[in-house]
Amino acid sequence: MDYLSTPDQTNADPASFRVRAMDEGLDRDQLHPDPILQFQRWYEETIATRLPEPNAMALSTVDAAGQPSLRTVLLKLYDAHGFVFFTNYQSTKARQIEANNRVALLFPWVALARQVTVLGTAERIPTAESLRYFITRGRGSQLGAWTSPQSQVIRSRSLLEQKFAEIKQRFGSGEIPLPDFWGGYRVIPSSIEFWQGRDNRLHDRFVYRREAPEADWTIERLAP
Repeated sequence: MDYLSTPDQTNADPASFRVRAMDEGLDRDQLHPDPILQFQRWYEETIATRLPEPNAMALSTVDAAGQPSLRTVLLKLYDAHGFVFFTNYQSTKARQIEANNRVALLFPWVALARQVTVLGTAERIPTAESLRYFITRGRGSQLGAWTSPQSQVIRSRSLLEQKFAEIKQRFGSGEIPLPDFWGGYRVIPSSIEFWQGRDNRLHDRFVYRREAPEADWTIERLAP
């Protein structure tokens, strides 16, 4: 699958979609046996409602002391192997992943009364795959990747802007290479939960689980 872009959107109304989805609910026989394909179904329905940044997802990591950290990142690719995002490999999230690669993702489609939660392990993707995405980014974003010492303390924004100008001059009008400290992670899921809001707080929840990356998925309904 290609890296995600902003697809053509319909004039679907999030409010009316929410009402219909809450009324219809989610049944076991509606679920695709493959959770990635079930995610694709929901993701495409989310796009159709014109919900802003449907690929925004919360990423949870933990430090050496077990203290969780949480931030929003953007999903850039999903496929049979998992969910891909990109970051500075010197950032807090990356350093925590290198120490403990167990992570969680949350797609909070609250306006649609839906959410998807992913538990799994994060692994660096090959450099060639990171490069493939990097060259699709706007030039400003490419320069920004070189500029920001992500998660480090800086004295002022002006220093950041000064460095951006220096990096811009350094590369001129030439091709901007992939920084060796920047790239992607793929979250390989062991559990994916689909939550559909319902009336009276009697929500529908189904979780897919597997014991290993090549194992079959089991599907179970959870109490709300």
